[in-house]
Amino acid sequence: MIATIQYNSKKRKIDLSKPIDISIPMRASKKNVNAWYIKEPKIEPEKDGEWIASVAKGASINFNNIYFNPHAHGTHTECAGHITDKVHSINQNLKQFFFLAEVITVAPENYLKDKVISKKQLQFALGNKKRDAVIIRTIPNTKEKLSRQYSNTNWTYLLEETVDLLVKKGVKHLLIDLPSIDRERDGGELRGHNAFWNTKGKLRLDATITEFIFVPNNVEDGTYFLNLQIAPFENDATPSKPILYKIED
Repeated sequence: MIATIQYNSKKRKIDLSKPIDISIPMRASKKNVNAWYIKEPKIEPEKDGEWIASVAKGASINFNNIYFNPHAHGTHTECAGHITDKVHSINQNLKQFFFLAEVITVAPENYLKDKVISKKQLQFALGNKKRDAVIIRTIPNTKEKLSRQYSNTNWTYLLEETVDLLVKKGVKHLLIDLPSIDRERDGGELRGHNAFWNTKGKLRLDATITEFIFVPNNVEDGTYFLNLQIAPFENDATPSKPILYKIED
């Protein structure tokens, strides 16, 4: 099914029958992707005495409880409420769901004892392009990202000046295949998050960060339409399912 989307007075066509899912599914397994030093998610049937809400256990239904942390256990989208005193809900602040997005692939650079994504790299990758969303794929890009245990690995992160560039370019939605845009252990500074949401000025409540995505290698760098699907949690973050659509013309 071909749909026509009008963006900045220009009509573009996408094929709705060819979605590209860049989310990581959540599983009740130690092989589920994980970060932030907590155990794997749990999915288990409700119990009432000897009754277990599982068809396999003799019940007429499957009725599972799910225990997870959106920041640690898979693809999630977060708003400024992640780092503010005042409670802000992603469900109340993300009101549009289709965006013109640019997929870029970046090889992290050495910086002191870390691996980082620099301002220069993003300047080169984006040039003068104006995009609602930027999707960062880091390399090496292997399927290990679907199950990697990130705690205590000192993962790659974005320098503050790199995030400042994205804000200046008007990027409202940043997606990355890492647990966080910030350093794993930074003393709570969260420089990238604070820069992206402009916590020292007018808070960018309509801006989001999506972490723990996975962009397959057969997805080429370039321009796509992004459908950023979220679960309607009244929380600073929620599990999400970002979907890309290739522009047909």
